[in-house]
Amino acid sequence: MNLRFKKTLLLIITLHTAGCSSLGKGVAEAFLEKQQATDTRTCEIWGEPFNGIAPFLDNKAGKMKVLMVHGVGDHLPGYSTQFVEKLSKELDLPVMSKQYKNITLTDRLGKNKNLGNLRAVRLLSKDRSKELLFYELTWSAITAEQKEVLAYDNSGEYSFRRAEINDLMKKFSNDTGPDPIIYLGESREDILVSFGQAFCWMTKSNWNGLPDDVVQACSFNDDSAVKNITFDQYAFISHSLGSRIIIDGMQRIASLLNQRDVDFKDALRKKTIPIYMMSNQLPMLQLGRKLPEVSNQKPAYCLPEGEKYNQRMLTKTPIIAFSDPNDLLSYAIPHGFVEKYLDSRLCIDVTNININVATIIDAFGLGKFVNPLEAHIGYDTDDRVISLIAKGIGNTNTSRIVSERCRWVETID
Repeated sequence: MNLRFKKTLLLIITLHTAGCSSLGKGVAEAFLEKQQATDTRTCEIWGEPFNGIAPFLDNKAGKMKVLMVHGVGDHLPGYSTQFVEKLSKELDLPVMSKQYKNITLTDRLGKNKNLGNLRAVRLLSKDRSKELLFYELTWSAITAEQKEVLAYDNSGEYSFRRAEINDLMKKFSNDTGPDPIIYLGESREDILVSFGQAFCWMTKSNWNGLPDDVVQACSFNDDSAVKNITFDQYAFISHSLGSRIIIDGMQRIASLLNQRDVDFKDALRKKTIPIYMMSNQLPMLQLGRKLPEVSNQKPAYCLPEGEKYNQRMLTKTPIIAFSDPNDLLSYAIPHGFVEKYLDSRLCIDVTNININVATIIDAFGLGKFVNPLEAHIGYDTDDRVISLIAKGIGNTNTSRIVSERCRWVETID
């Protein structure tokens, strides 16, 4: 047993056995409150300036549309509610549609499949001059049935035998651990179809044309999709496995577009679509995978003078990767990773953000501790994360909390 842990444990036991439990509790609470009052959590940014969502809200020709894709673990429609409310406040969009619109996603080729839920909400400024259409994809229904294999381990028959903290950790592991494994199997295609359907609905329909409370498949073979993708602006927000789903999903869409879809492909090639990755796991999720069909050819595809410039998927895909160093499931994107492991046709540039979203506790001077669960799930409620997504950095619109609390190292070629 670690010596520091022994000392901490001995201190707690001493306070309680000496008949001073209330005193010990009071001392601990006061100590923790004092630490939390002085927020010294890290926020370090390495990358080029980026604008965030805000500059595109008054797009007169089209709309600003954002799609959120969750990561590992079971999720229900509405999981993004707190994030959406904080984002709308940061963007000064206090007007919201009376109701959400929900589409049960299905496959065009197998309409009996339940591929999850797409939920949409409309946000506007007070004077209605700015607008954001926010789409939330919930795909975990695809993996739920397979994860029932582990349900017995969460039952009282087994869980009561564990210590309380260990039981909490085991249930978290049973909920989140299987999803990356399942994604490598047969369900991967269904999850990517689910993403493709969500992206199709986002590009094809504006608010009034978006159906509600239906089970329906979407097709890119529509003039409205080409027109919208030409004038609309898009962004993706992901958590953990959701980042891999977006990358793979965009590659799948590009590979399926045929000669009939030449106008859509041309429109897509002209777009810049940022991906804001919370608890980024791309390096870990690359393990055991084949290299992409096209790699180490970014200049050929992404520079206007490149010989394959007209074969790119997008003009640019900025990745803004948020990683808490105390998040056991999160990784920064190292130098050279994009060139070797991600498709060159996506024209990816990376901004790494090292940020403590969980509170760091000094255990009475005996060592520092962070709850790894909080470090994994705390991104979408952190004010600095939300401000960076909303207004970026390195521009006149940058939020005050980012300017004051984050250290930015601008990188150049």
